[in-house]
Amino acid sequence: MSKVSFHTSVDYVKGIGPDKARLLKEQLGLKTCEDLLNYFPFRYIDKSKIYTVSQLGNSSADIQLKGRITSLKEVRQNKKKRLTGIFEDSTGTLELVWFNVTPGLVKSIPLYEDILIFGKVTPFNNKLNMAHPEIEKLSEARLAPVALEPVYSNSERLQKCGINQRFFKKVIREILYSVGDQIEENLPRNILVDYKLISREKAYREIHFPTHYQDLQQAEYRLKFEEMFFFQLGFGLQKIYRQSITPGHPFSSVGDNFNEFYTRHLPFPLTNAQKRVIKEIRKDLGKSTQMNRLLQGDVGSGKTMVALLCMLIAIDNGFQASLIAPTEILATQHYNNIKEFLKDMNLSVRLLTGSCPASERKKIYKELKQGELHILIGTHAVLEEKVEFKNLGLAIIDEQHRFGVEQRSRLWSKNTIPPHILVMTATPIPRTLAMSYYSDLDVSVIDELPAGRKEIKTSHMTDAKRLTVFKFLRDEIHKGRQVYVIYPLIEESETLDYKDLMDGFESIEREFPMPEYQVSILHGRMKSADKDFEMQRFIKNQTQIMVATTVIEVGVNIPNASVIVIESAERFGLSQLHQLRGRVGRGTEQSYCILMTKSELSNEARKRIYAMCETNDGFRISEVDLELRGPGNILGTQQSGTIDFKKTDLVQDKIIVSLSKSAVDQLLIEDPQLQLEKNKPVRNFFISHHKHKFHWAKIS
Repeated sequence: MSKVSFHTSVDYVKGIGPDKARLLKEQLGLKTCEDLLNYFPFRYIDKSKIYTVSQLGNSSADIQLKGRITSLKEVRQNKKKRLTGIFEDSTGTLELVWFNVTPGLVKSIPLYEDILIFGKVTPFNNKLNMAHPEIEKLSEARLAPVALEPVYSNSERLQKCGINQRFFKKVIREILYSVGDQIEENLPRNILVDYKLISREKAYREIHFPTHYQDLQQAEYRLKFEEMFFFQLGFGLQKIYRQSITPGHPFSSVGDNFNEFYTRHLPFPLTNAQKRVIKEIRKDLGKSTQMNRLLQGDVGSGKTMVALLCMLIAIDNGFQASLIAPTEILATQHYNNIKEFLKDMNLSVRLLTGSCPASERKKIYKELKQGELHILIGTHAVLEEKVEFKNLGLAIIDEQHRFGVEQRSRLWSKNTIPPHILVMTATPIPRTLAMSYYSDLDVSVIDELPAGRKEIKTSHMTDAKRLTVFKFLRDEIHKGRQVYVIYPLIEESETLDYKDLMDGFESIEREFPMPEYQVSILHGRMKSADKDFEMQRFIKNQTQIMVATTVIEVGVNIPNASVIVIESAERFGLSQLHQLRGRVGRGTEQSYCILMTKSELSNEARKRIYAMCETNDGFRISEVDLELRGPGNILGTQQSGTIDFKKTDLVQDKIIVSLSKSAVDQLLIEDPQLQLEKNKPVRNFFISHHKHKFHWAKIS
């Protein structure tokens, strides 16, 4: 094989050829030698031991044997043909079988030669056989056999075309031999020493052809560290770039509005976590660079109060503030709460949603532009071009994962100097995920619930216990409490065994008849006015039961509601179940969450239900959710493409994520522009491999 480089196309690699090169590109996205080196094995097989036929027994493990193939025969059955062979060693014989026989298959199988075969032995027709064994001639075998053999992800189509495990091992071994001296180090020596990392060149050799388990572990550690290092470096550089070109309005004082509210109108004492978070935000707001902070907090932890106090700081410094929510229900809830909190203060608060009448909109636009309106709360309607602030200083985005990057970027045009940004989420994000994906944001966490809140009791019930559940609901209603009953769908589905909302509504009305009971219904297809009517009836306790879909997942705050029943709970994700549970437990009374499911559950559904019953801790819930669903699904479809790690598992590799983040932070403190001589390899590698991944350098 002639000398090649990292960037040599696979077309020019010995042993590949044009047809296989085309398949590698089309099927696996492998275009260059570097791509092939980064096509890591997904598992390893221990080939340190060679068995004899007499030792096979009933083992179902992959087994390696040494001997010869002494015969081959094609067998036809029902227009299909298979190839069988007899493998023989000094202790006995074993039948080999190949299906999907191709013209070149017989020619590729060596007869009467010393070979190693490897595969899974299974019983068939009272005989042991091995299907599609891997075959290696002893004359071509490794001179110094290694214990661990790499296994590469593959497909049946590729295998039929000769792109099999043997192909990958041969090609990658030759590429390593040819380009090994081109695998330059991309981390400075001090990081290699401080974090005990092997060289990059050795990591590539050992990840593909490990000599021992310890060597494989060192290679895994090195490559995972490097992957997370450069991923987080991108966000760190993005943050530095944004701060360097994006000035902020320094809120230099905490004035009369903040102090009056805090001392005279605060409805409840702040938790220590809320106080800590407010201090962190106040420190950011006092700088002349734009704040870009993520506020995490479990349901009921008091994020809205933190947001309000921050808005008062903005107003005290002569600026307007806005809070944007993804749904009208949530925006209206924020508006009602904040308006109630500020009822004794001379501040103007308005609500802008898609259903606002034209006359109301014009009034809001005018007050906003003239600076008469202090706080605007709304939905995506706030992002429209017609909405012009006189001096927007702080924009708060609730449930930020529901807004696209381009939507959020429109906030930047709302003032000459872009406003400070605070994004909030009531869905706790695992710390490892927040540390990686949100590296460009400063993260604040409210990890404490207000005093006096009782832990919600969560139980799992099947349909067989439905009458017991109904009796419990009646008992709670007779105590003066209210109840949610949540269904996944609006209309019956022929393919999914969901409880139908309308059928459920009729069932609830039969079990809880008028006039003793009043039942409301709420779902996403209702008109805004109808939704508001039903919500107001429930808020005023004119109805005792709210039958709804997940439209009430966020934003509904009814302290008198003490029970939520979630039908077909196995159909919901953990994050959604936790959000729904957060609709109760908002008052001082004991609250309950009842998860209704069918009797038979999948293992994953059972884990979700168990996690919900085991803990109310949103961060623990998010960790389980990460284990079950992966990072892309937790972040949502718009963000999922960003999390595309070749080696790192955010669940299993928390320590590596943390260590690599520490290394990035230290490096950027010392050399924020990557100008030092020792950091040039980092800079060069980042520019060539990662710069294109960070398109929205200015946007939170």
